[in-house]
Amino acid sequence: MAGPNIAKPAAAPNRAQVLSRAVAEVARHLDIGSSDLGAILGISQSSASRLMNGLYTLHEQQKEWELAALLVRLYRGLHSIVGNNEQLSKDWLKSRNRAFGDQIPFAVIRQAAGLVHACDYIDAHRAAA
Repeated sequence: MAGPNIAKPAAAPNRAQVLSRAVAEVARHLDIGSSDLGAILGISQSSASRLMNGLYTLHEQQKEWELAALLVRLYRGLHSIVGNNEQLSKDWLKSRNRAFGDQIPFAVIRQAAGLVHACDYIDAHRAAA
């Protein structure tokens, strides 16, 4: 006699899946294409494209993991400042800013040091608000 048909709960996504999905969502919300995402994370354009399509998972022991976490941190910081107005976040990324030597933050975050600086800048503005 068979017991009751109890469905097993789906396995919870692991940390790599969660961060990978979060980065793909950030890229979509900020209109970051796979070439730019690859440059920001230090991965190839094809890997970034697969990431955005759910076919690539970030590797926790590599630099891409740290950069991905920083990109999500940047997005969350911007979101906390501007709320649900994604256009303001996009405008901030694409407008010259004296805090970045009159450069466009989007260009600055393509370098690891620039991404860290942008996160620190946003965090400082969140704390002041």
